[in-house]
Amino acid sequence: MTLQAALPRELYVDPGAWDREREQVLLHEWTCVGRVADLGLHEPERVAVVEALGESLVVTSDAGGALHAAYNVCRHRGSQLFPTEPGSEPQLCAAKSIRCPYHSWTYALDGSLLRAPHTEEGEIEPPEFRLHTVGVEAWGGFVFVHPTPNGVSPLAGNVDRATQTLAHYDLASLVTGLTLTYDVAANWKVIAENYNECYHCGPVHPELSRLVPSFAGGGRGLDWDAGIPHREGAWTFTMTGTTDRSPLPGLDEDERLRHKGELVYPNLMLSCSADHVAAFTLRTLAVDRTAIDCRLLFHPSEVSKPSFDPSDAGDFWDMVNRQDWAICESVQRGMSSRAYTHGWFAPMEDDSADIRRWLLPRLGDAGD
Repeated sequence: MTLQAALPRELYVDPGAWDREREQVLLHEWTCVGRVADLGLHEPERVAVVEALGESLVVTSDAGGALHAAYNVCRHRGSQLFPTEPGSEPQLCAAKSIRCPYHSWTYALDGSLLRAPHTEEGEIEPPEFRLHTVGVEAWGGFVFVHPTPNGVSPLAGNVDRATQTLAHYDLASLVTGLTLTYDVAANWKVIAENYNECYHCGPVHPELSRLVPSFAGGGRGLDWDAGIPHREGAWTFTMTGTTDRSPLPGLDEDERLRHKGELVYPNLMLSCSADHVAAFTLRTLAVDRTAIDCRLLFHPSEVSKPSFDPSDAGDFWDMVNRQDWAICESVQRGMSSRAYTHGWFAPMEDDSADIRRWLLPRLGDAGD
C-alpha cells in the first residue's frame, strides 16, 4: 500500500504561513458568503455587509436586481461605510444609496460616487472615486465574492463539476429552513480534508455508518457521481433515514434513494439528500479557527406548510457535525505538537489529497 505525504505542518499551524496563504491564495479566489435570499439580495435596492477572510464587504442589489460588491471603505478618508466589528454577523438593510457616516460622501448601489459635500470648488472626478470593487456572482442561490477581481475568471469554472452533478437538486430554488452555526478550533483545510474522505466514518460516525453502510468500509471506490445508497428502507439523512417531506422535484430514481456530496473550493461543502441539502460555508478566522454555518435547504413548498419541522434533519446533522468538529479539533491539537511534521494519505483518502493539488500550485514557492 502506497502512502502519499500530506501538506507540511506549518500550513496548518503557523500564523505566518496562514498570512501567506490568505494573501497569495484565498484573497484571489471566489469565496461563498451566504445565500442570496438570506442576505436579502433577492429583492432590489438591498444592502448586505458581510465579512470574508478578515475583510468587511458591502454587497448590494440595485434597482434592477443586479448584484454589486465593494470593500466597506469610503474613498474619502477610509471610514467604514457601515461601522462593523471583526467577526460581526451580516448587516442587512434596504437602501437606495450608501452614505458614509463620517463626511456624508454618498455612493450609488453600484459603487459610483454620487455626492461629495463641500467639494464643489475642487477637482473631484466622480469616476475616479468609486468604491473599491469586489467581484460578485450568484450560483445555485449562493453569493460568491472575489476580493481581487481584476482579470479574474468567471465563477462558472469553479462550480462546473457541482453544476453538472447536482443539476437535478435545483439549488437556487431551495430556501433555508434551519441554520446551525459552529466555532471550530481547527484550520479550514483540516475541515475540508475531513469532509472529502470517509476513511474516518466508521470510527467517528457510527450512526451515519448504519444509515449508509458503505461509509463504514473506509470510503474507497465510492461512486460519488451516481450517489451513495442508504441502507434498505432509508432514503435521507435523518435519525430514522426517512421523513414525511416529499423528495425534491426533479430528482432521478437514484437521487431519490442516494446521497451526493460536493466540495466547491475553498469554502462551500454541499451534502445532498433526497428531501434537503446541507450547505456548509466555512469562514476562516485564523490559522487554527474556522466558523461554520450549516444551512439546511428545503423546497419552498415544504417550508410553507404549517406543519414544517426541520428538526429530524437538524438533529441528525447536529450530531454528525459535532462528531466531525471534535475530531478535527483533535487533529489540530495533534498537528500543533512538535512531534508532527506532516501526515500521510492512504489510498482511500486520495480525494482528500486534492487539497494539495488545489493549494500548492496557487502557493507557488511558498508551498515548497
